[in-house]
Amino acid sequence: MLKISVALGGILLTLNGVFAQADEASRGRNKPVPPFRIAGNLYYVGAIEIGSYLITTSQGHFLLDGGFVETAPQIERNIEQLGFKLRDVKILLNSHAHFDHAGGFAELKKFTGAKFLATDGDAGLLRHGGHGDFRFGDTLAFPPIVPDRIIHDGEPIQIGEQVMTAHLTPGHTKGNTTWTTKIRDANKTYDVVFVGSQSALDYKFVGEESYPGIRSDFEKSFATLNRLPCDIFLGSHGTFFHLMEKRARLLHGDANAFVDPDGYKSYLRESETEFRDKVAKQEQQAVSK
Repeated sequence: MLKISVALGGILLTLNGVFAQADEASRGRNKPVPPFRIAGNLYYVGAIEIGSYLITTSQGHFLLDGGFVETAPQIERNIEQLGFKLRDVKILLNSHAHFDHAGGFAELKKFTGAKFLATDGDAGLLRHGGHGDFRFGDTLAFPPIVPDRIIHDGEPIQIGEQVMTAHLTPGHTKGNTTWTTKIRDANKTYDVVFVGSQSALDYKFVGEESYPGIRSDFEKSFATLNRLPCDIFLGSHGTFFHLMEKRARLLHGDANAFVDPDGYKSYLRESETEFRDKVAKQEQQAVSK
């Protein structure tokens, strides 16, 4: 599995231009992927590494994550290619307020007319288009978007009979959110977890923290995630859950390719180990000064 800390690949590079992808790593993560059904009424409409999900109902649809600015047209085409209408998307949800997951929301909101919901911890960053990020400052800008409504930990969001539940898992961003839902496929019902991100990047956890309480936030988030039931494991980045490998298996007839409770446990174990290794290293460096 790729190191969790490089899941944003090139994120430290400053953008050239206002909102465009400036580096090859970003463009590589945004390569198109034909949309496909994961299970039941759950569809993948994102790029090769930048996740985006459509959850459909007879009364309107959820869209989770908006990708880069450049991902939005891909997402729009993917939704229509699946046979759905953009105007039937009623609610936009976000995993976290970084430019590779929130960059496309301004356009998506314009073309869908959907309500945009976000957590209080990320609302300010979204309103300011990524400016003032606790780690990246003003370097990872995206078109600002004002949430229509602030959502809270454990809050269920419903369209028809489909419920998406928000679980605050802060650390990667202050309002990082993991979403869960239940998806029915034939005669089975699956617990689905969309992990926001547990990537610790180069954050500071000892002494002057990247933001006050970030270490505690990560610890609480791991505790939350370890309690969630999971059959189908998805996330904001494809490498978190081996998107392309599972998609290939699905296309070759493995209907259960995305049913992966063990993969979920493995992701949490590896990302928590990486986080604790970074804490231990920083503690050792603090003592040696």
